[in-house]
Amino acid sequence: MGTVAVFGVGPGLGLSVAHRFGREGHRVALVSRTPDRHAGYLGSLADAGIEADAFVADVRDRAQLAAAVDAIGARFGSPDIVYYGPAALDPADRPAPITQADSDSVRTAMSWVYAAVDLVGLVLPGMVERGEGGLLFAGGLSSVVPMPALGNLALSSAALRNYAVTLNAALAGQGVYAGTLTIGGLIERGDIHRFMSAQATGGLPILDPDDLADAAWELYTKRDRAEAVFNALT
Repeated sequence: MGTVAVFGVGPGLGLSVAHRFGREGHRVALVSRTPDRHAGYLGSLADAGIEADAFVADVRDRAQLAAAVDAIGARFGSPDIVYYGPAALDPADRPAPITQADSDSVRTAMSWVYAAVDLVGLVLPGMVERGEGGLLFAGGLSSVVPMPALGNLALSSAALRNYAVTLNAALAGQGVYAGTLTIGGLIERGDIHRFMSAQATGGLPILDPDDLADAAWELYTKRDRAEAVFNALT
């Protein structure tokens, strides 16, 4: 039985990933910035017969991130699979168009990519040493389709996607997989979806997080490609 660590867990895709991998026999470590919703997440997993625990860390804080990885290791052992999917978009703070993006806003968006690199640096050496493991990421469709309205977030999405697929190429033959979900659409049950629904914003396409979690599992197990693209916008 291995352990999947879900960094940036929320009520949408993160929790669906936890359930999907948990159903396959993996223990689950949940990580988010605050513990406010952890009890509900853990209760949901316990009801499904999945062993899980939750940890608090802002992934952009290196010390907190390292402490969370250490705590997961002490509780479950080194994670066999790491999913990285924290929301880079504050639902209440929409990005400015790309023509208005400045270097400060880009640096802020890129902080989520730097956190991914820090996380990989903490877990990858052990995976390579063991000759097995998985690194899964979630990013936006603006990484491959021009979306000027997303501004600085489009740049960070492209960087995260490139990081994931380049890792996959670098790790070929070492037993460690890297891949990414490239997502275009609102994820049902997620925080952004809930915010948009509360704002009575209609007509936006919705994606089922359980379908996305199935795709993550398929990427990890089949390892025949580095990316699964979901474009509900066309």
